Amino acid sequence: MSSVSRAPARVVAEIGCNHKGDLNIARDMIRMAAAFCKADAVKLQKRCPKELLTPEQYAAPHPNPTHAYGESYGAHREFLEFDQDQHAELMRTCTDAGIAYSVSVWDLTSAHEMAQLEPEWIKIPSACNLNFALLGWLCENFRGGIHVSLGMTTREEEGSIVEFFEQAGRAQDLVLYACTSGYPVPAEDTCLLEITRLIESYGHRVAQIGFSGHHLGIAADVAAYTLGAEWIERHYTLDRTWRGTDHAASLEPDGVRRLCRDVRAVSKALTHKPVGILEIERAQRTKLKWVAPGSKAA
Repeated sequence: MSSVSRAPARVVAEIGCNHKGDLNIARDMIRMAAAFCKADAVKLQKRCPKELLTPEQYAAPHPNPTHAYGESYGAHREFLEFDQDQHAELMRTCTDAGIAYSVSVWDLTSAHEMAQLEPEWIKIPSACNLNFALLGWLCENFRGGIHVSLGMTTREEEGSIVEFFEQAGRAQDLVLYACTSGYPVPAEDTCLLEITRLIESYGHRVAQIGFSGHHLGIAADVAAYTLGAEWIERHYTLDRTWRGTDHAASLEPDGVRRLCRDVRAVSKALTHKPVGILEIERAQRTKLKWVAPGSKAA
């Protein structure tokens, strides 16, 4: 007999754009995340670069040419995009593999396209969490969960986001993620106690609190779960040396596998002893325990 353990966090392996614009790599990443890593979900990204970027930003060179997939930043972003039909195909791959599909949307066009696929949830990245036209459209037109990362966001802005969802009648579909927007983030900037603060401030007002990490290793993710995070999201790649700015701050498959394993193990371990001596201890007690001669315990 043991006390009831807390449900493990749902682990999201964020593919993002780490597929390098190759549909076959994206399929392989989905299948690996499901079969080997045992993640609960994968997440991709959807952008309309010409809507998201100004003409000047679109035509500018990539700030780090080593990681560029096009001659301009706009061409780079276009190269990494999948269209709606390709996302639908990847969603079917997820279904076949037994893993949930989700997607971050960066603009209204992308929100329109991805909402038509009816995923379980859609994510709003930290960069877009103050785009209230985007949030409002999703609140009115998408009935699934809406997840929002809070990197680069002030306390006042956080409050305005939660109030917006409350006024829209969608706060109970809202998941907030503690997040530091850096790639990668050093341990001292991971700020795990933000999870506790968000739970205390908003846990009774929104559906759940999660953690989106861009740090190295997996120790912080286990701590995030222990602090109360119900979702853990990590960037995921097949090879951290690949071209692209997110790979270095991503976990390779074995890292995601160990993260899932450890979070689930900790979920079982976070209990009280239901009795003073567990059944597993009885043989060891008989063999090893010193008790005073003649006592009732002897």
